[in-house]
Amino acid sequence: MSELAKFTIGQLVQHRLFAYRGVIYEVDPVFMLSEQWYQQMATSCPPKEEPWYHVLVDNAIHSTYVAEQNLLIDPDVEPIKHPGVEQIFERFEDGIYYLHQRALQ
Repeated sequence: MSELAKFTIGQLVQHRLFAYRGVIYEVDPVFMLSEQWYQQMATSCPPKEEPWYHVLVDNAIHSTYVAEQNLLIDPDVEPIKHPGVEQIFERFEDGIYYLHQRALQ
């Protein structure tokens, strides 16, 4: 069973090893991609049983999939620059992004 996630959707984070900034837009309770992806991309072999995060990368057009152990809270509270931000989030306040609210039907 997985532990509770330390980070939340809309939170600004920094990658512990590569130092890039980003914003979390989705959280998986455990690793959810393929074994092939893990072998090729997760070179530090982070635990699969802990939360993994989908992150829009600042000043880039791509997103990343990051293990919890590789993330830190970003001390910078400035918004990030990524083309996906406006599609996923409706606003940025006090260092936090807020998801678009879907209309209830």
